[in-house]
Order: sequence, then C-alpha cells, then structure tokens
Amino acid sequence: MILMASTSSTGIRPGTTGRRRREMAMAFVGTHEHSLDVKGRLVLPAKFRSHFSGDAYLTMYAGCIALWTPESFDAMAARLKEQVRNGEVEAQAYRALAPSSELVRPDAQGRVMISERLREHASLEHEVAVCGALDRIEIWNPTRWAAVAQGLNQSLADAFLDGAGI
Repeated sequence: MILMASTSSTGIRPGTTGRRRREMAMAFVGTHEHSLDVKGRLVLPAKFRSHFSGDAYLTMYAGCIALWTPESFDAMAARLKEQVRNGEVEAQAYRALAPSSELVRPDAQGRVMISERLREHASLEHEVAVCGALDRIEIWNPTRWAAVAQGLNQSLADAFLDGAGI
C-alpha cells in the first residue's frame, strides 16, 4: 500500500519546497526478482533504467548493496559529512565511503557490473532481490531480503501511527 500526503494545487505539500518534490519525483519503489549473469552483471528493472543513463554509484550498505544516481550519492555523502561534523557519526564512516564505493555505468542493455568484492559483501550469488528504497536501489540476497522484509510492513505501519511522514 502506498500512502500519499496531501498536496497543494502546485503539487507541493504545504510547508515543503519544490526541491523536496523533485527528490520524491525520482523515488525508486517496488521489489523485483532478478538474477546476475555469469559475469556478475545485473539487468536493472525497466522502471529504474531511465534514471541511470549515465554514471551511477554502487556502495556497500547494511546487508546489501546500494545503487545511487550521482545526485542521490552526492546528497547522501553531504549528509554523512554533516553528521561527522556534528559528532553524530565517526569520521571513519566518511573516510570509508569512497574506497568502498564504485563508479559504474549501465551498458546499452541496462546491465550494471557488480564487483566480486561487493557481491561477497551482500552474499549475492545468482538470484537477487532489487528493491526500491526511495532515493536508491538496494540489491539483496533473496534469503536476507525475506528476513528483513518480514518486519518492514509493521515498522511502516507503526511509523505512520506515530505521525511520521505525514
């Protein structure tokens, strides 16, 4: 189920800026079952391909791999840098971002090469779950994803009941 907040006649939620609207216009949503080919390439779901006509970034993420557009990667890195400045996150986290990330470019068939190092981090073999995560795509081992997904619906329901995101 998708919950939408009300918007004004301009399409922008009251109290928000157009920048926030643009961020959400590019939201990655849905879960897709895909597989890696023998070379470790992932064919991006058709709904996601148009956002990756140029460069993209693959990063290690919590139990999975994240695929970011350049804009969302830059925004994430800026947030992380600010968290380091505020003492919320150790400086080592920011220092680790660049060496643990990879610049990739989808080929003409919409395939992205996932290095062995990243595949090992996320325990990816042949089958994968490709999940929209609003500002990024997450690539999961299907067994790990099933375990994580079990609690997500309740977490979302609890967040909305507590007034988050509304």
